[in-house]
Amino acid sequence: MAEEVNTENAETEQVQLSLQDISTMVQIIDICSKRGGFEGPELEAVGGLRNRVVTFLEQASKGQEEGAPEGTIPEVASEEPAEESVS
Repeated sequence: MAEEVNTENAETEQVQLSLQDISTMVQIIDICSKRGGFEGPELEAVGGLRNRVVTFLEQASKGQEEGAPEGTIPEVASEEPAEESVS
């Protein structure tokens, strides 16, 4: 006889997001925006989502004193060519 796998009894791990994960998401939106990753019509929806997430983070982190969240994305140097000075 073949053994039957009972998926209902199998434990499933729940995915959890931390405030650091959500903060990193905001930083990713900022980087994509800076690099031109969104088209004009998309900017309103992306900006609205970013504002709601930032508001959530501010409310959720009230009363918590902490430094920079773990897993933050470092600032990326500008990809624009440096201006040359003419002497």
